Amino acid sequence: PLTEPRADWRAGFGVLGAAFLFNLGQGVLRPSLPLYLRDTFAANYRMVTLIPVVFGAGKWVANLPTGYLLDRLGRRSLSIVGLLVIAVCDVASIVVVNYVPFLTARGCAGMGWAMFATVATTAMVNRAGGRGRAISRLLMAETLGLLIGSAAGGSVYAHRGPTSPFILEAGCMLMAAAVVGWFGLPAAARPVATTVTSEGRSVRHLVRVPGFVLMCCTNAAVMGIQTGVLVFLFPLYLVERGAVSPQTVGHLIALSVLGRLFALWLAGRTSDRRSRISMLALGLAAFGIVLGTLVVVSGTPLFAVWSLCLGATAGFVAGLPTTIIGDRVDPSLHGIAIAWLRTATDAGMLLGPLVMGPLADAVDLAMPFLMAAIMSCALAWACQRHAVTTS
Repeated sequence: PLTEPRADWRAGFGVLGAAFLFNLGQGVLRPSLPLYLRDTFAANYRMVTLIPVVFGAGKWVANLPTGYLLDRLGRRSLSIVGLLVIAVCDVASIVVVNYVPFLTARGCAGMGWAMFATVATTAMVNRAGGRGRAISRLLMAETLGLLIGSAAGGSVYAHRGPTSPFILEAGCMLMAAAVVGWFGLPAAARPVATTVTSEGRSVRHLVRVPGFVLMCCTNAAVMGIQTGVLVFLFPLYLVERGAVSPQTVGHLIALSVLGRLFALWLAGRTSDRRSRISMLALGLAAFGIVLGTLVVVSGTPLFAVWSLCLGATAGFVAGLPTTIIGDRVDPSLHGIAIAWLRTATDAGMLLGPLVMGPLADAVDLAMPFLMAAIMSCALAWACQRHAVTTS
């Protein structure tokens, strides 16, 4: 039989390896999906932008059921099922010939995404000895997978055919399922409380946990800023206000990803030794300052510095709300707590573009960045106030 440290190492590798493959497949498909829609369905802009909305809605719907079924069906089974659901949906996506069935397949793929991601996050949150490092490693594995996959996605589509990204993603999901099946997942931590009643599993119990609602709101707001401002509007801002070429935009986005990776590593090393809530407040304040000052920056060198700082500050705060919830919620409720956190986060992902896009149209392209800066600084103040009152 495996010794406990070796079994724990194998299980940790199972999560990280599967998360890397999972996001590698997602990264390959992401840049080529709009091209596939254009070439296959003659899709207009509305049809293209509806895909991430439906995918996000599928995630949002599946988060809570996954959290509540985690203990009943088992982590390994749920994560493997989620990965297989995505693989089946990828095959279905290249078989269907109409847009509506394709849309349905992508929504179901979002459900599979939520099943795996909720289980993986819960598994790493349970690692009480180095929870901050564990969450950071998970996010780094995800980011590396997305980075490599996104860099290769366009070439795969161009040289291997329009259906190749779907086939490659399905293959990545099957390999990820094999990794989870072979290496397993970390075992659930023992609960701190001696008994957990059915009432303790309710939302009311989680709401009473200090900082739980604040962390959910923080994660939702940060995700809304990332999807509504950084993903969609930041490249547009660089082209229109910075007068940089599309190739330069790609390099600046790559810089932000490198900044995110470094900050994830740094946050993981430091958060296990310091007050996490104070670190979150500091990171949110820095994120807000970088967002707010972007509107006065000009010139490619300064844009490069700000891109690096945007990625770094966003990466620094990315895993802290999850880690804080893991610290404060009884381990027997981690699955449900993470499910609620991811539900709030996905709501922010859906609402961010819906709010920030019209704001840019109605006022000015700089206004979403200023609004995001105000939101981030307000959350920093709330987190610091919470740190003071609970210390």
